[in-house]
Amino acid sequence: MNITALIERGRDGKYSIYIGTPSYPYGIIGTGPTVKKAKEDFIAGYQEMKSFIEETGEPFVEAEISFKYDVPSFLQEYAAAFTLAGLERITGVNQKQLGHYISGYRHPSPKTARKIESGIRAFCLQLSAVEFI
Repeated sequence: MNITALIERGRDGKYSIYIGTPSYPYGIIGTGPTVKKAKEDFIAGYQEMKSFIEETGEPFVEAEISFKYDVPSFLQEYAAAFTLAGLERITGVNQKQLGHYISGYRHPSPKTARKIESGIRAFCLQLSAVEFI
């Protein structure tokens, strides 16, 4: 089964990951001070759930997991790689707004979130085409 795990950053600065697919029968979460640690905790929780279900004799519903960020979590996670000025050029979204999203003061509309995602994807495609001589 293909499922989505959602990555969010809390006001305390810690990251949480939880199942975003309502039809998946298990509740699994992961937390940590970084996305990497939260993913490790989430995968450990998945393995623990698998062991628990298998011990009951029931079949475990295996999952192919896709991780998705909310905008503030992504921006915070990659803050060292992108300046707000650079993100503004890449996405077309004002630096001040991006700062509000990172801090959690405001949340982007779905349209703005797609605009940010689209700009970052286009930038990544440009980078993936780079060749040096």
